[in-house]
Amino acid sequence: MLVIKLFAQCAALALVTMMAACAPKTPEPQEPPPPLPGYEALEDGGFQIAAVDPRLMADGYQRTEVIYTGEEKPGTVVVDPFARKLYLVQEGGMAIRYGIAVGREGLSFKGAGVIGRMEKWPSWTPTANMVKTRPDLYLEFAGGMSGGLDNPLGSRALYLYRNGKDSNFRIHGTIDNNSIGHATSAGCIRLYNQDAIDLYGRVKMGAKVKVRSYDESLALEGPYMEDAYGRAVPDTPENQAIKVQDAAALAAAEAANPALAAYHAAARAEEEAARRQAQAAGGN
Repeated sequence: MLVIKLFAQCAALALVTMMAACAPKTPEPQEPPPPLPGYEALEDGGFQIAAVDPRLMADGYQRTEVIYTGEEKPGTVVVDPFARKLYLVQEGGMAIRYGIAVGREGLSFKGAGVIGRMEKWPSWTPTANMVKTRPDLYLEFAGGMSGGLDNPLGSRALYLYRNGKDSNFRIHGTIDNNSIGHATSAGCIRLYNQDAIDLYGRVKMGAKVKVRSYDESLALEGPYMEDAYGRAVPDTPENQAIKVQDAAALAAAEAANPALAAYHAAARAEEEAARRQAQAAGGN
């Protein structure tokens, strides 16, 4: 089974758990918060998709309709890999905004294309480079992997074509909800499975896809930064202050748990490797 990587948001919860363990009284068990509308557990194609933890919906990562200030026509899919948002442009100056995770391939792609293929519960084959660099993870799937809950492409996939050829750029679901908002070590553009299903149902074959450059993102979204957990958030004084506080909490958790510190170091190294590869390929 493909290893599902959890990201650093878990650290804050781990710190709370450790603090609770040291308290004189055991706190009453708390039920997890209910999922937000549209992110409940659901059955699709014979597969049971888990609900999305609403705590992952902070910082604009919940699907929502927003005013759209770009110039693209209705029906266009606009990917902003720097703000880690995807927009489906609507009539009347509006758009549906989705939170995304961006991998190496997503960061290195520039310009535009069209949706040339759409699949439900798609199969997946790792690239030759993925097999070569991480045979421990990908070698057993070199012959392909059928669609399902363990498949990295998730519930839906939209395939971007240029000049009639597959560009190897995909917009797809994910098996790791914690990755949304992050730069990831592999892959293209990931959405929550619930969002991938929603987008698939709205997009038409042949729809144009525009991937913003860094300058375009800066002009339309403003500056973004990564918070202490590696998620993209607006670069504001408030978020800078929150990052300092959260970083201190993470440092305390890592000091108390060497295994957690090692995991976070490995995750940060993978994200940095993704950025370097994207820059070498012409990304930002």
